[in-house]
Amino acid sequence: MKRIEVGDNFFDFVLKNQKEALVDTNLLTGKKLLLSFHPLAWTEICSRQMQSLETNFDIFQNLNTIPLGISVDSVPCKKAWAENLGILKTDLLADFWPHGELASRLGLFIDRFGFSERANVIIDESKKAIFVKVYPLKELPDISDIIAFLKK
Repeated sequence: MKRIEVGDNFFDFVLKNQKEALVDTNLLTGKKLLLSFHPLAWTEICSRQMQSLETNFDIFQNLNTIPLGISVDSVPCKKAWAENLGILKTDLLADFWPHGELASRLGLFIDRFGFSERANVIIDESKKAIFVKVYPLKELPDISDIIAFLKK
């Protein structure tokens, strides 16, 4: 599948979060979305990536942005991981079944590994991609770059 690019129209989706609640992006109209894809829960870099979303949650709110952490892990896995990390505000979404469907639709799924790329995608209020960055799997995304972009 073609990887999402800046300027592409975005589609709505529904996934469960770590609290087993459905998160429907159609209901988040009027907000920017930060889709923060990470390969797998319970790994050091992914943990730090999700903690950076939680630490900066209020900043994102002030920038009219909803951060969403996304991986192929199951809801029970996400729940235990969020509790372990102390993530209370940030939704960690399970792109579990169909396995990696959201990541695949965005061209961010790595078939040979069975998980997504490490990537940040920002969708604006009009449902267009305004930021797309894929990182090396072993690199922690710099959250200050995302915040600086949103402040522009």
